[in-house]
Amino acid sequence: MYGFINTCLKSLVIEKFGEETWEKLRTQAEVQDTFMTYQVYDDDITVKLVTEACKMLNVSAEVVLKLFGEYFFNFCKLSGYDRMLRTLGGNLMEFIENLDALHSFLSLSYQEMNAPSFRAERREDGEMLLHYYSDRRGLYHIVPGIIEAVAKDFFNSEVNMTILNQSEEEERTGQKEHVVFLVTQKKNVQKRKEKERGGKGMDKLRDKEETEEALGKMKEKYSALPHCPVKRTHWEIVRSIVMIGHGNLSNSFIPSYPDTLWIEAQAFCNAFPFHIVFDRALKVKQAGVNIQKFVPGLQTFDIQLDEYFSIVHPEVTFTIESIRKFINSQFVLKTRREMMPESWKNQPMLKLRGQMMWMESKGCMMYLCSPKLRSLQELEDRKMHIADIAQHDTTRDLILLNQQRLAEIELSNQLERKKEELRILSKNLEVEKKKTETLLYAMLPRHVANKLKEGKKVEAGEFEVCTILFSDVVTFTNICAACEPIQIVNMLNSMYSKFDRLTNVHDVYKVETIGDAYMVVGGVPIPAETHAECVANFSLGMRIAAREVTNPVTGDSIQIRVGIHTGPVLAGVVGEKMPRYCLFGDTVNTASRMESHGVPNKIHLSPTAYSALKNKDFEISERGEIEVKGKGKMTTYFLVQNLKATEDDIMGRAAGDPSQLHQENEETQDDSHDAVNPSRKSSKVDLLGDEKDQEVELSNVDVFGSDAVNTKFCILL
Repeated sequence: MYGFINTCLKSLVIEKFGEETWEKLRTQAEVQDTFMTYQVYDDDITVKLVTEACKMLNVSAEVVLKLFGEYFFNFCKLSGYDRMLRTLGGNLMEFIENLDALHSFLSLSYQEMNAPSFRAERREDGEMLLHYYSDRRGLYHIVPGIIEAVAKDFFNSEVNMTILNQSEEEERTGQKEHVVFLVTQKKNVQKRKEKERGGKGMDKLRDKEETEEALGKMKEKYSALPHCPVKRTHWEIVRSIVMIGHGNLSNSFIPSYPDTLWIEAQAFCNAFPFHIVFDRALKVKQAGVNIQKFVPGLQTFDIQLDEYFSIVHPEVTFTIESIRKFINSQFVLKTRREMMPESWKNQPMLKLRGQMMWMESKGCMMYLCSPKLRSLQELEDRKMHIADIAQHDTTRDLILLNQQRLAEIELSNQLERKKEELRILSKNLEVEKKKTETLLYAMLPRHVANKLKEGKKVEAGEFEVCTILFSDVVTFTNICAACEPIQIVNMLNSMYSKFDRLTNVHDVYKVETIGDAYMVVGGVPIPAETHAECVANFSLGMRIAAREVTNPVTGDSIQIRVGIHTGPVLAGVVGEKMPRYCLFGDTVNTASRMESHGVPNKIHLSPTAYSALKNKDFEISERGEIEVKGKGKMTTYFLVQNLKATEDDIMGRAAGDPSQLHQENEETQDDSHDAVNPSRKSSKVDLLGDEKDQEVELSNVDVFGSDAVNTKFCILL
């Protein structure tokens, strides 16, 4: 609150006296630190701040605080509280009497709020006394500024306030400042001032016009009245023309009361099941039926009310005098646990919220209240039911509406949790989808796999020219015979891992591996003009990578044979259960023959492969004419090296950076320790061990070699 006062005081000084005065004020040493801090909670600091401002402005503290009160009221209206303030009461007294209820409502949102309390009483002479109670001392001059601004803005009246008495009274929270103001109110000041400012002739003319206009409207309404055979009094006719509630009639309302109270005591206690009547000594004289039910001690009359209840709000002592001081506040009472039956002491204590009404003729106070409950859970915790609350009590609606709101919040929370679960599942699904796609793309070309995922048929495609490579391990049969199956698997896994990385480096497609046979193709499935160069560089990389793989028998590096051939092929997807992208054609056979008729650690080229690579910066040596099985005599060649690419370029690592090689070696060592099922691998190794070393790579292709020559197709592996 004090930080807000300081901020408003700054705006007030600038608005009333100018920014130069404010700048002069803020430079003062005693005020500097206070103005720069917007969170001030010390009464003395705030009063000192106002005092310093008064010295600088050469005005009294009363004037500054009164101006601040007026500014504070306008600030509240601009902050969105205009409608709430206007509806507090139909006149100034009702407005003041309901200020405490407004503060109680606002305290639900502002927990640290420590609002003052107001109580108005009408004297016999018609004037009003305003009682102001506050824990903050020295700020009571703000009240006239607020009340006068309210009267002028809301009720079109002028108010004069005079301090009759100022004292300090002891309450539960300490000393409270009690100030009594005499409030004198004059009506229609604004209209009278307007008439005084205008000329007399203009006033008469305006009054005449207003009178004629009012009479015209009354005649229209009178003529519009339906004919009624029943004779009506003049007052009834006037009442039908004049709109009750408009103009000054609403302010002259005087209620009428019956001479006798036409309600039985039993009916009253049933109609208001939560009420208590107690005298000046706090002795209970009357109680509603349901409050007796949940506080059994109240069934005994003349018991002390403060023995069974304590006041939670406002924080005042439990006496008639203190209650009457704050009678406009909402009172919250809470049952004392020690006075409850033993079986009830473990459940939450009942809280009551309502208003106090002083009955002067009876010398008693009536507390008309209802249970302070917000949900069905709180209702059940106190062993209560909806039926225990009167039907006219809005607490029933509050509980049910709040329960509906809680149900909607819970449903919203459930939806949020489900949404989060779906988001996590979607994220996990996306990860698994990527894994599946990675595995699928490793088995099939990307564009082929995408078509299959979409359910489309993949037509076989003919490629006019491509380059195919086959390789195998020299003396692989002897190695299989001398080693355990797991050693063979680890050796092949290490070698193939290096080869697979090279396929990405040189942009070639890995078609198949069986045993020690490794097959790649360039220019398929995506045609490329450099297909021969890519496969040639890949083969040079294979030879380098093979030196890094150890022969489990001799401990030396393994040796490989490589064969390359260039020619046309037909490619397509074969099978449904485990579809594979296969190549068909005599080019496959010829490439296999280049590998099987090759030399260890040499890259064997066919004539067409040589033609595709010559004059392409490769060193190639002629092997001469050899007899090729199923092909007759052929002049073949050996690929020696790439004249412009270094070994690091071939292997796809930065020059002079051994980290890639070190990483590959670590992967090789890790692969050698992987758990593999020996029985599953040994069958294939044994099968391969029975084959001849020169024919291990493609025994099936050899069977259909003659047919492939005639039909231009062959079965691959």
